[in-house]
Amino acid sequence: MIAPDIPVKTAFIFGTRPEAIKLAPLIRRMRQLPESFHPVTIVTAQHREMLDQVLNLFSITPEYDIGIIRPRQTLAEITANAVRGLDTILADEKPDFVVVQGDTSTTFAGALAAFYHKIPVAHVEAGLRTQNRYNPFPEEINRRLTSVVADAHFAPTATAVDNLRAEGISPERIWLTGNTVVDALKDVVSWNRPCHHPVIQKIATENRRMLFVTSHRRENQGEPQVHICKALLKLVQMYPDILVVFPVHLSPAVRDTVMPLLGNQERILLLDPIDYFETVHFMKNAYVILTDSGGIQEEAPGLGRPVLVLRDTTERPEGIAAGTAKLVGTETSRIIDATVELLSNPKAYQHMAEAVNPYGDGHACSRILQALEHLAGRADSPAPFDVAAIHYNEQTL
Repeated sequence: MIAPDIPVKTAFIFGTRPEAIKLAPLIRRMRQLPESFHPVTIVTAQHREMLDQVLNLFSITPEYDIGIIRPRQTLAEITANAVRGLDTILADEKPDFVVVQGDTSTTFAGALAAFYHKIPVAHVEAGLRTQNRYNPFPEEINRRLTSVVADAHFAPTATAVDNLRAEGISPERIWLTGNTVVDALKDVVSWNRPCHHPVIQKIATENRRMLFVTSHRRENQGEPQVHICKALLKLVQMYPDILVVFPVHLSPAVRDTVMPLLGNQERILLLDPIDYFETVHFMKNAYVILTDSGGIQEEAPGLGRPVLVLRDTTERPEGIAAGTAKLVGTETSRIIDATVELLSNPKAYQHMAEAVNPYGDGHACSRILQALEHLAGRADSPAPFDVAAIHYNEQTL
């Protein structure tokens, strides 16, 4: 228990764009409560450029930046460098809680470093599982190991809660909060600022149906990425009204495959990574989204956009069950068939576009803040997120 007149010092440790997007609304809301919380942001910069985009968008200046990024470093080097860099900071700051998010190597390293200093760990987006330790790699093991270390588990869905309980984690340490990415999405939409990216203007001027594509995961690099690219080439040939827009990850393992296959192709636009504000507007203006991104699986349904998941497994089965997403893998013919159905069958399209987003209601951050106050001995435990109460789509987000 922490004295009621002392703000709870909470260290946020993150290093990638997805972590930053999902923690940004929580950090911003915590900063609005200085009597209750003292947030300290620590970034590893596991992703440099894309992380900085999010930090700038949400006006977050980290107190610490250990800058671990190195060209083509191994997973072992990422983990070791992160733990080493975090060790001194945690020793000096002595936070009451460390908050980590998701399943990156930074997530696990942050939880491990906190454990070494006997600092309680709160895990945002806890409980996601594919039950395949090598898919996604290394994320599945990162999140499982983080769950072993964590003291508080903020699960986004009931399925995630069930996964944690099945692993023997006490229900008293699990909170069903919804996903903070929906909070972030609602924040950006509420700004009501126009996006002036020329691609958005091109879509409107030429009356194109946009296929918005993202693909970067480690398990899709190499041959699977080739299959994805072949599907996109075929779809452009089949439908003269579509425009494929593909922001290409900065990883050489991705760009070395995508750029030669899709570069200089008519109606395929390869972009450098776009920021989160632009991503939200690209999703809003897309007709269909093809992605291997976990975050986009959670965000796009809130905008009424069907998602085709370019993976063989997903730790987000709720979207598949709700009908907001379809798991199509990386086989060229399956990608083509699933996309063709949405491009040519209005009923199939509407079925996915109008399904309710099962991942959140925009109040996950409030539940997490109350849970942290509860752990500090200052508040009751929050009521759980209830997906049955959600009835919004693009018009009401």
